[in-house]
Amino acid sequence: MSTTDSKNLDLPKHYQPAEVEAKWYAAWEQAKCFQAKVDNAKKPYTIVIPPPNVTGILHMGHALNNLLQDILIRHARMKGLNALWLPGTDHAGIATQNVVERALQADGLHREDIGREKFVERVWQWREQYGSRIIQQLKKLGCSCDWDRERFTMDEGLSAAVREVFVKLYNDGPIYRGRRLINWCVRCHTALADDEIEHEDKAGNLWHIRYPVKGKRRNLVVATTRPETMLGDTAVAVHPDDDRYKDLIGETIILPIMDREIPIIADEYVDPQFGTGVVKITPAHDPNDYEMGLRHDLEQITVIGPDGKMTEEAGKYTGLDRFRCRERLLEELAEKKLLEKTDDHNHAVGHCYRCNSVIEPYLSEQWFVKMKPLAEKAIAASNDGKVEFHPPRWERVYLSWLENVRDWCISRQIWWGHRIPVWYCEDCGEMTVSSTDPDKCAKCGSAKIAQDPDVLDTWFSSALWPFSTLGWPEETPDLKYFYPTDVLVTARDIIYFWVARMVMMGLHFRGEAPFSHVYINGTILDENGARMSKSRDNGIDPIVMIEGGKQSRFGKEFEYEGYGADAVRYTLATLTTDGQDLKLGPQRFEMGRNFINKIWNASRFAMMNLAQVDAGAEEISADKLLFEDRWILSRLTQVTGEVSECLARYRFADYAKAIYDFIWGDYCDWYLEMVKERFREGGDSAKTAARVLAWALDRILVLLHPIAPFFTEEVWSNLGQVVPARGLGAKPAAAGKFLMLCPWAEADETLRDANAENSMKKVQDVVRAVRNIRAKFNIPPRKELPVLVSAADGETATQLENLAALIKSQAYVVDLTVGCNAEKPQQSAAEVLEGVQVYVPLSGLMDVEVEKKRIAKELEAKEKGLLGINNKLQNQEFIRKAPKEIVEREEVRKEELVRQIRELQELASSLDAGE
Repeated sequence: MSTTDSKNLDLPKHYQPAEVEAKWYAAWEQAKCFQAKVDNAKKPYTIVIPPPNVTGILHMGHALNNLLQDILIRHARMKGLNALWLPGTDHAGIATQNVVERALQADGLHREDIGREKFVERVWQWREQYGSRIIQQLKKLGCSCDWDRERFTMDEGLSAAVREVFVKLYNDGPIYRGRRLINWCVRCHTALADDEIEHEDKAGNLWHIRYPVKGKRRNLVVATTRPETMLGDTAVAVHPDDDRYKDLIGETIILPIMDREIPIIADEYVDPQFGTGVVKITPAHDPNDYEMGLRHDLEQITVIGPDGKMTEEAGKYTGLDRFRCRERLLEELAEKKLLEKTDDHNHAVGHCYRCNSVIEPYLSEQWFVKMKPLAEKAIAASNDGKVEFHPPRWERVYLSWLENVRDWCISRQIWWGHRIPVWYCEDCGEMTVSSTDPDKCAKCGSAKIAQDPDVLDTWFSSALWPFSTLGWPEETPDLKYFYPTDVLVTARDIIYFWVARMVMMGLHFRGEAPFSHVYINGTILDENGARMSKSRDNGIDPIVMIEGGKQSRFGKEFEYEGYGADAVRYTLATLTTDGQDLKLGPQRFEMGRNFINKIWNASRFAMMNLAQVDAGAEEISADKLLFEDRWILSRLTQVTGEVSECLARYRFADYAKAIYDFIWGDYCDWYLEMVKERFREGGDSAKTAARVLAWALDRILVLLHPIAPFFTEEVWSNLGQVVPARGLGAKPAAAGKFLMLCPWAEADETLRDANAENSMKKVQDVVRAVRNIRAKFNIPPRKELPVLVSAADGETATQLENLAALIKSQAYVVDLTVGCNAEKPQQSAAEVLEGVQVYVPLSGLMDVEVEKKRIAKELEAKEKGLLGINNKLQNQEFIRKAPKEIVEREEVRKEELVRQIRELQELASSLDAGE
């Protein structure tokens, strides 16, 4: 290749992520690079995306989760697997309905004003207008999903699957309808599953109320956090072995305010050590009371209605809001001397996970799934190793939930979602349960049938996602080939909501777990360690970090520069350590940008030199490789194996670190520097360096591609223009139109050279030692120095003598002497290494006396500062009054000053004559 070929180098001086990302994503999509089709000659590798809510916009949690999936799918694709990443969105019943209801309210309307049919039409319109936002944002991140397969949980095929599952589970027995106590949201006007309740610790009160015993001059005192529910009490309970109350078991009390006679019962559930040992029983408004009420056949009186207001059963308090009723009731109890005392009491209060309203336990007719039989199969699959969690600690959390699972309330009193496929006959009262819309009652044939108004819990359809998206209930070729999937990447907060239910449904309907591995990614926290949320205004918009722009954080508006998708991806990957939560501030993305820019500059340098050398296409023999060539190829082989091992074990941060250390350290800081002279001199040595340089860069781009796809694709395409045959052998290392479709890098153990790596470590240690001495004594980095290296043994001395030229060129040493156990020259700086001591005589490099005075003056100032800090830290008044962070800061300053003083003392010692 002649020097004129340098015009083929298209890499600009500075990396422009926006241009590169737009160009390559469009090219990949146009070429159908993300597409996966059934191919029985290839092994499938499948990931189904955790479908983001159709209401959502990309937040940093989404970015992390989808980045990890993209790393895995790109790696699998390059490994030669038929990799399918199936995308889609969730209809998010309550969340989406709330969004559209708010839009209606802005127009002065409520959903009841326009009716169910029109409201559902409005939701579909909203979905068409806004539902694809998050998909477009995922593309900005570089996600390589097969977008031709994008699914939606309310589309026709998935809706058919939902109906089929409901009917089968109903006919088989797990699905049933019953009147039970459920969680009710008074704002959303719907039932919620136990897992949809978020418990928050609240400062509240514990009110102690006197209940008069009938016919006796005696009161029983009960304590409650919800006095308004006492209006629905149907018993008070004590422990059967509590001697204080044994004589009252079977007696009755007069319920205050309501003047209703209710029994005193005995039940072992009551803890005699808690409070007074007497508890009020309200079966219609407390889950524990409900169970006790069933055991004792107690009446169930509903005093709080679905709107959060008191019912007619509440007597004089009918129509009052539940919390207003509490206030009025407490006032009346106090007036009647029935309120014994009030204690402060912190307790967990359940809130709706969507609107944050306080949940009301409510007795209602709902649809349920019996979970125990389904859970037993899921537990067995985990115990048999068919579903593995990464990190493994999450399996215990998963199993604990399955072992204690309760029946799942699946009906919701909203309009947006999968309508329950049950029709009620007006004539005979029977139900028709069908996967298709019937036109008459299955029992009596009457046409007067009406469908159940409720819809199914969103998680019901999500539980079918791994197989419904592949065509089930039809036995499609896709389903047979791509199911079960390989890995699920998700967050810990939906292990119960989603992961467990998918496993149960997959086992029940397909006979196989839907995935064999579950990776639980960590939660992203802000730079202060707080969870990101809208209320805290501490989130980071990943699109702003990619493209740049304005974002409000902590009540202030900030202007951020765009770091590019690859910088965002790389930064997130480096922070993903074994599923741990990760602290993140916008400034962290500078690390990713700096890394990308470093490789960009190194690639430009490499290609500019490669363009000047005709490297040829013939195979290079091992005898042409110089020491540094053998070393970099050996290190490349090692890091290739490390990277593959990290990905196989879901160690994303270790993967990112391994490739970073090799690229930044070995390739850029050492190998590129070592071959510069060979390129200047030209000849066969330059040709060999060119082939090794190109091969290593090609392999680097392959290894880095899953994390940084845009940047690597851009550099790789330009590398092909400069060195079409860039392998060590006669064939190209990677052939194809796109890097993303090229074979994965495999470790070539024939290139391992332990001797070269061992010798190079010694060279690096000596060079670093010289550089440290330069820094300590402010010696310019390019000033040539005399250096004496004293080795502890002859073998090390011989190694270093053989590589003396390399040490001299990398450390800018003019005169290098290597010996065994040599004496330290007078007035010389020293660095002590393992088996080696490095000396740099300072006479002639500086005025030693002036330098000693400078060090003495600086040492005096540091010691004075240390004395002041010690006095402060020994002052007990300061320790007592100063904020903790101030004291900690002073401790850190002390440690730093001690270190600096020790270093200055060592410098002064090294300048003393005769040492």
